Amino acid sequence: MSKLVVLKFGEGSFEQGFAVTLEIGEERERATTEITGKLPSFPEMPLYYSHWQSSYRQIGNRYRLHADKMQVTNVSMIQDCENASHILRARFNTWLRAEEFRPLREKWLERLSSTEEVRVILQTENSQLQLLPWHLWDLLERYPKAEIALSSPSYDRIQKPRTLNQLVNILAIVGNSQGIDTQADQALLQQCSNAEVSFLVEPQRKELTDHLWGKNWDILFFAGHSSSNKNGESGRIYLNKTDSLTIGELKYALRNAIENGLQLAIFNSCDGLGLARELADLQIPQMIIMREPVPDQVAKEFLKYFLEAFASGESLYQAVRQGRERLQGLEDKFPCATWLPIICQNPAQIPPTWDELRSTKTEDIPNLALSTRHRFTTTLLSSLAITAFVCGVRLLGLLENPEIQAFDLMMRQRPVEALDSRLLVITIDDNDLAIQRKNNESLIGASISEKSLNKLLAKLEQYQPRAIGLDIYRDFKAKEPDLITRLQKTQNLIGVCKGSDGTVNIPGNEPPPEIPKTNLGFSDFIHDRDGVIRRHLLFMNQEATSLCPAPLAFSLQLASLYLRPSGIEPKFTPEGNLQLGKTIFPNLKSRTGGYQNIDANGGQILLNYRSSKQIAEQVKLTQFLSSPINPSAIKDKIVLIGVVAKGDSPDTWPTPYGVPLDEQMPGVLVQAQMVSQILSAVQDGRPLLRVWSLWAEVAWIWCWSLVGGVLAWRKLSSPWLALVVSITSSVLYLVCFGLLISGAWVPFVPSALSLVITVGLMSIYTTTKVRVASGE
Repeated sequence: MSKLVVLKFGEGSFEQGFAVTLEIGEERERATTEITGKLPSFPEMPLYYSHWQSSYRQIGNRYRLHADKMQVTNVSMIQDCENASHILRARFNTWLRAEEFRPLREKWLERLSSTEEVRVILQTENSQLQLLPWHLWDLLERYPKAEIALSSPSYDRIQKPRTLNQLVNILAIVGNSQGIDTQADQALLQQCSNAEVSFLVEPQRKELTDHLWGKNWDILFFAGHSSSNKNGESGRIYLNKTDSLTIGELKYALRNAIENGLQLAIFNSCDGLGLARELADLQIPQMIIMREPVPDQVAKEFLKYFLEAFASGESLYQAVRQGRERLQGLEDKFPCATWLPIICQNPAQIPPTWDELRSTKTEDIPNLALSTRHRFTTTLLSSLAITAFVCGVRLLGLLENPEIQAFDLMMRQRPVEALDSRLLVITIDDNDLAIQRKNNESLIGASISEKSLNKLLAKLEQYQPRAIGLDIYRDFKAKEPDLITRLQKTQNLIGVCKGSDGTVNIPGNEPPPEIPKTNLGFSDFIHDRDGVIRRHLLFMNQEATSLCPAPLAFSLQLASLYLRPSGIEPKFTPEGNLQLGKTIFPNLKSRTGGYQNIDANGGQILLNYRSSKQIAEQVKLTQFLSSPINPSAIKDKIVLIGVVAKGDSPDTWPTPYGVPLDEQMPGVLVQAQMVSQILSAVQDGRPLLRVWSLWAEVAWIWCWSLVGGVLAWRKLSSPWLALVVSITSSVLYLVCFGLLISGAWVPFVPSALSLVITVGLMSIYTTTKVRVASGE
């Protein structure tokens, strides 16, 4: 269910501060949470807005104002506007992070999930507060399904029942169009499905009022020139080249239209806050207006995107958000286009969907046979109830362990993939350690002596690897001058450090002092509650006290170095996901697949292991240093150096392929798996492991519950039913296994559980009905 959030601003000013009340509740219900707080004084805020507004209005990109106010766009003016917008945004969010306001912010984060659809209503009489860019509030931007609307503290519900029309009745007023193109607006409205549009092109005043009185309208649309007075208390629309009207001059006709069911007014014109204030006094349910002068192209594009989303079934708020955010593609020519559309809401009214604006009654479908219909209804309702139960148990985390165990089983059963020819792993085992000690080489603080490391790097340099990864902690200074120089000068050498974790008191490890910071990667692994590594951490924000300064993973640094000659550099999408070339690595959420409440901080993806045994060609340290080398085995490859020794402090980790110590995977091979995953996804199109959306998973689980209901219909004997359920469950497993190979982790355990429960309960129900019918 979606949520409703109301921010009420009491008496106050920017000089004195504002009292604020936050209410949170379910849509269509009374608020269940209320908390009060305060925003401190910030007298400079109106000045920041005024500065941005001035720079924005100087651009003059064919605004839907009077034609004589249009100017030619100037590049420097656009830059000035963008600079002013950045300053305003920064100051605005600084104000909203004030200590006095923190309790409201924390309560918001506590009560609202980022996956929920949220309507946010800002109630205030202060016109300067209404003007601020609330959609840029950093808290609001965490919620991809949230949209904000403005409201007056005074409102009332229209009591007269609405009469639904068979089609959505739209009264479209096309006013004075001098200097702008309103033909596109008309074409877009005519394309709306299940709608009847009546156009009034440059009407006279009497013609407009007669239409407002004459029919039950659902939507009032205006395109053309409009403006608000300086204090924003009233507005004016320009009907034709000679006539203009205020809302007050249409008061009685508009009041009648609202009482007869008018739900939404759209003013696709400039500077609409004054219009909104006057219409709000008439208790109109919803309005969409432009807060500032709007460029002609921006107005047309917003209408197109909004109507597409709204008419296709999106809620009003989501349709406005989609239409508004899609304007970002125009902001190179029309800066701050996404700032313009805003909803004005009567809090007493619930925004309707497109289908709710009209009557959807159809002729009755002829009845099916009673017994078949009864069985179908029973199965449908039972499967829905069982699906809800299973999904609820799953959301509580009670199925997380069996789901992950099933995931591990499928991972182990996948076909073994070929070795990754882009990698070479130089391993240091117990024998290598013994040989170094035998040669009187000091191993204090490391698993490779300075002499051997220097010799190794020198030999590697001869064969020109594209990247060298030293997966060995060296949180101390080197002593040998040659090694110091080599560590400093080897540009393709990546070192490791480990980040600290204050929650579990892990101090971390410092990086090698000689290796530049740009050539460092963190070695941290993300492991699940059972200690198994199933996730791949690509980047993270290090703690302030962390000994490790690296924001990128060791694996990502090596992969990036390898891909750089191909012109591929790491970058981040607006959603914060890593992108390499055309490949995007979507960050995991706290609820992902079988995971129900994981710490999803940083950039995490599921780790798609390549093989349980050998990921790439391996060579032991002693063998590498003492034997001739085939140049093609090293040139333009990634060479990883790490420990596989099983001595007193082995660097081994549990994986889906084995948890006992003797089955664990050395850390350097886990790093190799991660490097290979990145390169294979970018260069080979090898699938990353992904999950379906929550609702797709629910639908999948429901489908298998329905399958169970159909099986129960067959009235098979218990042995045969058990056999059929076993076969069906096996088919389900094979389908899930095949999808995992193709890169999709879909629910197996919840689906199988819903299948078995539905078969069991429906069989019991059927047997009971038969006994009752037979009089037993």
